[in-house]
This record gives sequence, structure tokens and C-alpha cells, in this order.
Amino acid sequence: MKTVISSKGQIVMPAEFRRMDRIEPGQEFDVERIDQGEYRLVRREAPPNLGVTDWLLMCPQKGFFVPIESEMTDTL
Repeated sequence: MKTVISSKGQIVMPAEFRRMDRIEPGQEFDVERIDQGEYRLVRREAPPNLGVTDWLLMCPQKGFFVPIESEMTDTL
């Protein structure tokens, strides 16, 4: 797939790839030079639990998650 480097040296990731791989603004990548004119782009892993606090704060109401009294999941 074709892309263009901007005057600021930025590379645009095609929208199809962003959708397929759930790439969002602000995610970090490493760029490796393999050979002259050949490069590899690798997404860095997000820190563990990144975004969990925001996800929990979006809970529709207080007390939404209620613990279930059970020792085994077979009884659910």
C-alpha cells in the first residue's frame, strides 16, 4: 500500500491498516533500518493495564459490578 512522507518527515499509516490493527493516535512505534531504502515499523507494547482506570470510570452506575458468591464457576 502506498503512503507519503510529509514535509515534517511524518509517515501516514493507511486507514485500512489502522482499522485492521486497532492503531490509535498516540500509540508508539519503533522504526528499524533494515537496509538502504528498507525499513521496518513495529508497534511498541502498551504498558500493562493502560486505560483500565478510564474503562472502570465509564461504568454506567455505581455498584454495577457485584461479586457473585460461589466457590466454583460450574454453579454459574
